[in-house]
Amino acid sequence: MKIENIEEINNFDNNNFVHPWEHMKEVGQNKRMFAEKAQGIYLFDENGQKLIDGPGGMWCVQIGYGRTEMADAISDQILKVPYYSPWNMSSSPSAILANKIADRTPGDLNHVFFTTCGSTAVDSAIRFVHFYNNVLGRTKKKKIISREKSYHGSTYLSATMCGKERDKDWMDTAKDLVHFLPDVNPSRRSVNVSIEEFLEEKVNDLENAIISLGAESVGGFIAEPVLASGGVIVPPKGYHQKCLEVCRKYDVLYISDEVVTAFGRLGHWFASKEVFEIEPDIITCAKGLTSGYVPMGACIISEKIFQKISGDDSQNATFSNGFTYSGHPVSSAAALKNFDIIENEGLLEHVREISPYFQERIKDLRKLPLVGDTRGIGLVGCVECHIVDPESSDALKIDIEMGSLIDKNCQSMGLIVRPLWNMCVFSPPLVINKNQIDDMFNILEKGIIKTTEDLSKKGIFKG
Repeated sequence: MKIENIEEINNFDNNNFVHPWEHMKEVGQNKRMFAEKAQGIYLFDENGQKLIDGPGGMWCVQIGYGRTEMADAISDQILKVPYYSPWNMSSSPSAILANKIADRTPGDLNHVFFTTCGSTAVDSAIRFVHFYNNVLGRTKKKKIISREKSYHGSTYLSATMCGKERDKDWMDTAKDLVHFLPDVNPSRRSVNVSIEEFLEEKVNDLENAIISLGAESVGGFIAEPVLASGGVIVPPKGYHQKCLEVCRKYDVLYISDEVVTAFGRLGHWFASKEVFEIEPDIITCAKGLTSGYVPMGACIISEKIFQKISGDDSQNATFSNGFTYSGHPVSSAAALKNFDIIENEGLLEHVREISPYFQERIKDLRKLPLVGDTRGIGLVGCVECHIVDPESSDALKIDIEMGSLIDKNCQSMGLIVRPLWNMCVFSPPLVINKNQIDDMFNILEKGIIKTTEDLSKKGIFKG
């Protein structure tokens, strides 16, 4: 399956294709891997090399690659109705999908607004919070509280909610709209602070922020159940419950951003209730909704919220937010087939069964001198490496070099990792088995050992 004209295609890629997170210094000089075929948990590059997809695309390929039944469902819907206008029409796949989602959400989250991806789902959630308060006559209740290390998207509004400082070096955001709380990573707490004390501190962060900003000006709190792109940060047990209690106390809407954690990643359709024991006001989701086969996202809103601003209480308002491809029939058909596969193959149960072994293998990597921390939950995990003090002026440069080396070394041995500077994150397809988990982490271990040797030769690592 070797691509004969790959050099020409690489030139097209460099000269014409602007990638997300494009490093401007390297424009025109990149030598990226080309994914040319995929099957199960594996990708095949332009040279035919078989690689385990450790990140599962971008946290999204739940059912694995090469599903002919998914291709058939997409094809069938294209031939029936490839598109309709969601402004004045509907289609049966979209309506059925909305019902299936509502049946699986916690509590009374019954109203499904379809979007094109996770970013537009979060964007729509924030706009709905503002719309909601406008209809209620609370026109100043607009500020959103978020967390450091969080990631919520790349539209202007959703990017504003992101707490990853390195993503904002050159990009503008609506800074006056959002207030960030300190990092909620338990591994960052002081050695003399217990996990119970840390939990109380993090919850107090939220309440103190609401009081300081004024409850009359705070519209919502947005939180990932697990801060995925921030390094798979799992807050202390009870954190989300206590934060929800604070939000209820001050009439602040709770947005659970489940773009990563929904649709089986933690062994359940949604993690908010089943794993973290909360029933939020709004849930955002995408990624695993279609297993990455086609783009789609959703913003799901609770009944009690909807009732307050609809019917006789609507002020005759219109929620004037939407997309050409909201509820796209082909995406809806793909999502419905995705539901069928997950249910028929017992993938939720499989994740719950295999996750302890996955987490055990990640934890075992702490034995390596380069590894500072490992963490995770369900089928998502992070291996964090440490070399220098994070406050060092060279920290970013070294982190990037280290991540690049791990990526290069692992790829040469048949594993795709997703380096986030000094962190490698994993969210493989849910169909992964024990032997494949062993293969994945055996390669990662060898890759980290090789990277340690490379960094030692350069005098960067002296552990």
